[in-house]
Amino acid sequence: MTAPLFAQDVLRVATWNAELSRKGPGILLRDIKAGKDPQVREALGHIAKIKPDVLLLTGVDTDFDGWSAKALSGALGAFGHEMPHVFSKLSNAGAETQRDLDKDGRTGQRQDAQSFGDFHGQGGLVVLSRLAIDKAEIRDFSSLLWKDLPHARFPVNFYDQGDLEVLRLSSASHWDVPLIWNGTPLHLFAFYATTPVFDGDEDRNGLRNADEIAFWRLYLDSALGSQPPDAPFILLGDANLDPVDGGGLHDEMAKLLSDPRLQDPMPRSSYGAKVANRTHQGDASLDTADWDDPDPGNLRVDYVLPSRDLNIVGSGVAWVEATKADGPMFRHGLVWVDLRHP
Repeated sequence: MTAPLFAQDVLRVATWNAELSRKGPGILLRDIKAGKDPQVREALGHIAKIKPDVLLLTGVDTDFDGWSAKALSGALGAFGHEMPHVFSKLSNAGAETQRDLDKDGRTGQRQDAQSFGDFHGQGGLVVLSRLAIDKAEIRDFSSLLWKDLPHARFPVNFYDQGDLEVLRLSSASHWDVPLIWNGTPLHLFAFYATTPVFDGDEDRNGLRNADEIAFWRLYLDSALGSQPPDAPFILLGDANLDPVDGGGLHDEMAKLLSDPRLQDPMPRSSYGAKVANRTHQGDASLDTADWDDPDPGNLRVDYVLPSRDLNIVGSGVAWVEATKADGPMFRHGLVWVDLRHP
C-alpha cells in the first residue's frame, strides 16, 4: 500500500466499521483507557498503519459527552498517529420510544428503540481528523422524523400514526461535518444506515435502509428545507447495502453511486477477491465486509464517495486479518481514498 503524500496537498479520507461496541454503556471507554483490550489495540494499530488524515469510524459506542471518542483520539496518538480533532454525538441506537415498534405486544424492548441497541448510543459514529472541524457549522439531521422525509417509504399497514410521530429516519446518525482544508471548507456527509434484514415480510428495515441512503440525494437536491453546502464534500460511511448482492433495495445504492454529483473511486483489495462468493454477481475485489457464508457472504457496504470537484489520486480497502477464538476480529475493511486539493 502506498503512503499518502504531504497532507496539505493530498488528503487521505477513510471510513471503517471497526465494531468497537460493547454490551453496556461505559465499557468501551473502560477498555480504551485500560490500554490492554486486544481488539482496541489492533484497531488503533491498523489506523496508525494506514495513516488517514480524516477518519469516520462507524459501529463505535457513543456517549453524551463524547468521552469514548476523545479517548480513542488520545490512544491513537500513543500509537504514533495524531488525530486531535474529534466529533461525536449519541447515536439513535437504543433510544427508547415508548412505542411497540416491532408489534409483539410489548414496549421497552430492544426492537422498540429508535433502532436496535442494548443501550442508548450503542454502535454510533466518530469523526477523527488531523484537519480542524468547524463545529459551529455542523448540521445534525439525526432527529429528522422518517415521516418528514419526502417520498418516505413505510411498510404497509405496519406503523400507526403514534409510531410515525416519534420514529426517526436515522438508525444511528446523519451529519454534515465541515472541515477546514488549506483554508477552505470540505464537508463530510457522514452516516451509518440500518441493516436491511432481520425483520419480517413488511420489510421495515429494508425500507428504512433505502430511505437513509436516499436522504443524501434529497439533501443535495435542496429538498429538505435547507441548501446543501456550496463546497467540496465527501459522502462516507456504512450504508449496509451492496448495489448488487445480499439483502435490501439495491437500486437505491445504485442510484447513489451513479449520481453525477459524486465520484465512485471503486476501492479494491486482493483480500476481497480471495474470499469471493461464487454465487454473487458483484466484483468481489470491491467488497468491504466479510460475513458468514453463504448468507449474506461478502458485500460492498462501506463507501467513500467524493464530490465531482475533488481529484482522486488513489484508493483501496485495507483489511485486518487478525482473528480471535470465535472468528475474525474485524468483519469490515477500512476504505480509504486519497484526494488532491482542487
